[in-house]
Amino acid sequence: MELEKALRISAAGMAAQSTRLRVVAENLANRDSTGGAPGADPYRRRTVTFSERLDRAAGTRTVGVSRVGEAPGEFPRRYEPSHPAADAQGYVRTPNVDSLVEVMDMREAQRSYGANLSVLETTRGMLARTIEALR
Repeated sequence: MELEKALRISAAGMAAQSTRLRVVAENLANRDSTGGAPGADPYRRRTVTFSERLDRAAGTRTVGVSRVGEAPGEFPRRYEPSHPAADAQGYVRTPNVDSLVEVMDMREAQRSYGANLSVLETTRGMLARTIEALR
């Protein structure tokens, strides 16, 4: 049934965006987490990679999270000689998390989640109306 496919596709999209929102929240929560000792790595921004999945039961393609990885790149440095993680020159390596990027990711994930939720609710309504018509 095509409505069941729509439900499965929407549910898979919501699950993927939920994971993305969780990762964004972790990134924002750790944007100030530096290493505990001089030279120690601070928190590294995490990223979500999506992939297409085949849902054999429904005979359709959906989206899924293929992996949660770490963003490459250098860590910004901040001059703070009194910090416990400061190196000999007084610089602390800070996380490679940009709050603006994270907020934009969060907004995009929220919108995608909301769009999938709307499809799910519309499909549910269509199923309910079909059942009522069959009574």
